[in-house]
Amino acid sequence: MKYSAATFLRHCLVKCIFLCVGIGIIQCRSDSQTHEKAGIAISFDDHFINEWFALRPLFKKYNAKVTFFVTCPDSLTQDEISKLRTLQSEGHEIGFHGTIHGKSTELIAAGPEKYKEIELTPGLLNMANAGFKPTSYAHPGGDHNNQVDSVLLASGFKILRDVAISRRKIMGFQMYALAPRLMPWIYYSFDQEHIVDALLIDEDTGLTEPEMIEALEKAKSDNKALMLFGHEPLYGKPQNGEYGFSVPFLEKILKEADRQQLKFYTMSELPEIK
Repeated sequence: MKYSAATFLRHCLVKCIFLCVGIGIIQCRSDSQTHEKAGIAISFDDHFINEWFALRPLFKKYNAKVTFFVTCPDSLTQDEISKLRTLQSEGHEIGFHGTIHGKSTELIAAGPEKYKEIELTPGLLNMANAGFKPTSYAHPGGDHNNQVDSVLLASGFKILRDVAISRRKIMGFQMYALAPRLMPWIYYSFDQEHIVDALLIDEDTGLTEPEMIEALEKAKSDNKALMLFGHEPLYGKPQNGEYGFSVPFLEKILKEADRQQLKFYTMSELPEIK
C-alpha cells in the first residue's frame, strides 16, 4: 500500500514540531505508578481475509485480539464472511476501511453527502448485510482532513485510525527517521481520544526487533497502548508488488507483548477505557 508524499510530509511536519516541543516534557515526566492499562492495539488493513484467518493459531498462542479493517466489502464471498464471523466470535474486531478505498480529501470536496454516498453508505450496507456493524475506521491511504473526520465521527465511528511511519524516503532522500519509542503519537493515553495514529509494520518500513522491544517497554512504563498495523501476512520477502508484514516479525512482537504482560486491545475498545 502506497501513501502519498503529501500525506507523509504533512505528518512529518506536524509530528516533528510536536516532538521538538514536547520531548523535554516527555523525558522529564516520571514513570507511571501503575501498569494496569499498558497494552498493544494491532490492526490489519484491506482485504486479505484468507491470509488473516490463517493467523488464528498465532493469535491463540499469545491470547491476542486484533482489529481487521475491511475494504471493498461488496466483493466479500460467503466463505470470507464466514471467516470474518469466526474471527469476530473469537474476540477480534471487524472494522471498516472504505467502500472503494478512495482518496477522502478529493471525495469530500464534492460535499459531505457525496462523500458518504461513494465511500461510506454502500460499504456499510454491505457490511450490515454480512452481519457486521463497524465502529472503527481506518483512513484509506492515511488521507483525510478535519471535514472527513467530522463526517465519520457523526456517522457513529468511535475511533478513526491514521498512518504513522518511523522512516520515510522521498525521491531517494531520507526525510526523517525516528525510533518508535520517540513517537508519542503512536501511543494511546486512554484519554478518550477518537483520532489516532498507528505505526506501520510492513516489510518496507525497516523496523527492527530491538526497536519494537523498546517501543513495547515504553508502553509498559508509561501505562499506554502501542498502536501498530500492517497489511498482508508475508512469510518471505515481498514479491511482485506485494505489500505486507513479516509473520515471524509479528510473532516476535506478540511474544514480547505477552512476556511483558501487556493487554491486547481492539481499536474500538481504546476510547472506552477510563
